[in-house]
Amino acid sequence: VAPRGHMHQSYTPSGNNGLKYKSLYGYVGIYTEYEPFVVEGVNEAGLSAGLFFFPDYGQYAAYDPAHDDITLCDMQFVSWVLSQFDSIDQVKVALKKINVVTLNHKIGAVHWRIAQPDGRMVVLEFVNGVANFYENKLGVLTNAPGFQWHMTNLNNYLNLRPGSAPNYELKQGITLTPLGHGSGMLGLPGDFTSPSRFIRAAFYQTTAPVLDTGFDTVVQAFHILNNFDIPIGTQHTLADMPKGLPSATQFTAVTDLKTMKLYYRTAWNSNIRCID
Repeated sequence: VAPRGHMHQSYTPSGNNGLKYKSLYGYVGIYTEYEPFVVEGVNEAGLSAGLFFFPDYGQYAAYDPAHDDITLCDMQFVSWVLSQFDSIDQVKVALKKINVVTLNHKIGAVHWRIAQPDGRMVVLEFVNGVANFYENKLGVLTNAPGFQWHMTNLNNYLNLRPGSAPNYELKQGITLTPLGHGSGMLGLPGDFTSPSRFIRAAFYQTTAPVLDTGFDTVVQAFHILNNFDIPIGTQHTLADMPKGLPSATQFTAVTDLKTMKLYYRTAWNSNIRCID
C-alpha cells in the first residue's frame, strides 16, 4: 500500500539511480519477488494497471546512462502509472518524457494493460524501441505474441458458440446429436500457451452475462479466472519440480474500478480477500 507523498526511485541497469518521483495518488497493488516491483494494482482515482510478460517480441530503446534521471525500470512501470495519473491519456503524454528499460535481458520485455473506470482499456507494447498503444475493446490480454496478433488469431475460432450445437444429419438414418451441454465450444483450445489462454479468456468473457452489482460481477470474474489456474506439474517435469510452490499461478486478482476495491487470492490461500 503506497500513500500519497510516497517517494519512489527507479532502478536502472547500473543501480538504484533512475527516475525519482512522488506519489500524487495513493494506490494498492500486488508485487512478486521485490516490493518495488508491483505487477497489478489500482489507485484512488480508479485507474488500474497490470503487467504481462512479452518475451522475444518486445524491445525497449537502448539504455543510455546519460539519461538515468528519466529512466524507468519496466518492472516499476505499474507503480509509476498508479502513483502519477488518473487517466489513460495522461499516461500517453507522460510516457514521451521517460525511457523504459529492462534490468534482466534474460526475462525479456513485458507489456501492460491500463484501464479506467469508464471501461476504456489500452494495451502498451514496446517494439523496436517504439511505444505502441492499442485500444482494447475486447478487454483481454495474455502474454506474447503481440496484442494485434492475438486479435487476428481470434478469426481462427469463429465457429465457437455458447450452448450446444444443433443436431446434424450425417446421412439418411444417421443423425449426430450433442453428448452434453457446451458442444458449441468444441475446438476451444485447452492448453496453457498464451494464444490458447487468450482465446479461452475472450470466449468466457464475451459470453458471460452482465450482472446487476459489482460484487456479483467480481464473483463471476473469479469463476472465469478459475479456468486459468495452472497446475505446477504442467510446466515442469518431475525431476525439475520446484519445491514450495503449489501452482504456477501465484495469485489471481479482480478489481472493481468504480468502488476501488481490489480482490485477490493466492496459491497458498484460496480464500478471496479484499482491500478497500
